[in-house]
Amino acid sequence: MDIVSHGLWGALAFGQRTRKSFWLAFFLGIAPDLFSFGVFMAASFLGLAAHPDWSSGRHPDPSQIPAYVNSLYDLTHSLVVFAAVFGLVWLARKKPLYELLAWGLHILADIATHTYIFFPTPFLWPFSDFRVSGIPWSHPIIFIPNVTLLIILYYWFFIRPRFVMKKLK
Repeated sequence: MDIVSHGLWGALAFGQRTRKSFWLAFFLGIAPDLFSFGVFMAASFLGLAAHPDWSSGRHPDPSQIPAYVNSLYDLTHSLVVFAAVFGLVWLARKKPLYELLAWGLHILADIATHTYIFFPTPFLWPFSDFRVSGIPWSHPIIFIPNVTLLIILYYWFFIRPRFVMKKLK
C-alpha cells in the first residue's frame, strides 16, 4: 500500500480520540516505510546514495536498493518486532498506546498488497523468512477501492459531522 494510505488508515482506525492521537497514529502508520525507504530516499536526494531509476513508472530494479534498506524493511515490517515493541511500550506506560496499532495495521495491509517481485512483507522475521505474494497495491482492484473507501470514511467521520453540527445550530 502507498505510504499516505497507510497513514490515513492508521489515523482513521486508531487516532480518532484527539487531534494529537490522529497525527500520532498517522505517523505510526507511515513509520515502517519512512524508517526503511525514507532513509534511502533522503540519502539519495542528498547525494549520499545512488538514486534509483523510477522513470519506467514501475518499481526500480531491487538490485538498485542498498542492503541496509532490506534490513530496515525486515525490522519495520515484522509482526514479531511490532508485538515486542507494543508489549514493551505497554509495560513502560502501564497502559497500551493504541495509536501504535497503526504500525501493525501497516504490516497487515502490506502482507496482502506486496508481491514477491518487490519487497514482499517479512511479517514473521526474525523467526521465519516466509512471505506472501499478494496483489500489488497499485493494481486497480486494490487501488480504486482503497482510495474510494478512504474518501467515503473520511467524509463520514470528519467532514459530515461538521455539516450536521451547522444544521443543528
